Amino acid sequence: MPQHNDGKYIGPETRALARGLVAIVWLYQGLWCKLMARCPSHAAVVGSLPQPIGNLAGPLLMIIGTLEVALAIWVVSGWRSRLAAAAQTVLLLVMNGGGLVWGRSAIPDPFSTVLNNVVLLALVWIVSDAHV
Repeated sequence: MPQHNDGKYIGPETRALARGLVAIVWLYQGLWCKLMARCPSHAAVVGSLPQPIGNLAGPLLMIIGTLEVALAIWVVSGWRSRLAAAAQTVLLLVMNGGGLVWGRSAIPDPFSTVLNNVVLLALVWIVSDAHV
């Protein structure tokens, strides 16, 4: 495959579009699912965490939702995109790991959840750019 854009396979317009799509995922998960409480399974997963953490499901969901909205803004900005990709990776590993260990019964399709997040992380790392 021939290289374009100084050795980069993804041009700036495609990279911006992909960053926007990743940000939409974080915005949906943070704002809609957690801050607006439109996805009851998220509360069930957090509520299934070991005590006393599980008792703090409401405030913890607000914190996670706020972090996810902040990630959406960070991703769209393009600032320190490799660091943003690492932060997204850590957050998804922690949330998926905790959910699968303690809240598996509240996750309708664990395989789909993991698969979707692997695809998201692949896109996150593809669009990260060390020179931005």
